[in-house]
Order: sequence, then structure tokens, then C-alpha cells
Amino acid sequence: MTRRDGLTPGERTLRSRMAAYVLHSRYDPRQTTAPARRAFASRFLDQVDPDRRLPEQERQRRAEAAKKAYFTNLAYLSARRRRMRGRGRTE
Repeated sequence: MTRRDGLTPGERTLRSRMAAYVLHSRYDPRQTTAPARRAFASRFLDQVDPDRRLPEQERQRRAEAAKKAYFTNLAYLSARRRRMRGRGRTE
């Protein structure tokens, strides 16, 4: 392992954790993560209605379904990977 800034990986982890705690002590986490959450949500809106032709309520409904499909797929892939690792295979 290479040392960056003369710190071990463990020291870098502690320094990063400390910085995160300071940030969260000064600002509301919902405030600091709002732009990222908006971008993540707009991804699904763009996916289901890129031309903005649907009524807003239908766009929201479809975007919510697309988001559920996304997270369900992640869960499926995770379960499959765990099963493969349990068999001693690495896919």
C-alpha cells in the first residue's frame, strides 16, 4: 500500500470521518445532499418521460416505479453475487 500525505489508510479514514462530522455539525445533512437527491430523482423522471409529454402526476407515478425497479435490480444483483460467493465462485 502506498502512503499518501504521509498517512496510513487508517489515518486517512479517520481524517475523512472527522471532516464529515465537522461538516454535519455545521450544516443540516438534508441541505448538503439536496442537489444530489434532486439529480438522482430527475434521472428517473428523464427516463420515463424525456420529452415532458405526460401529465405531471403520471410522470411522478412512472418515475417512482422506475426507481423501485432500479433498487429491486440492485437487490437482485447483490443477492446473486452473495450466492455466487457462497459457492466459492467470483463471476
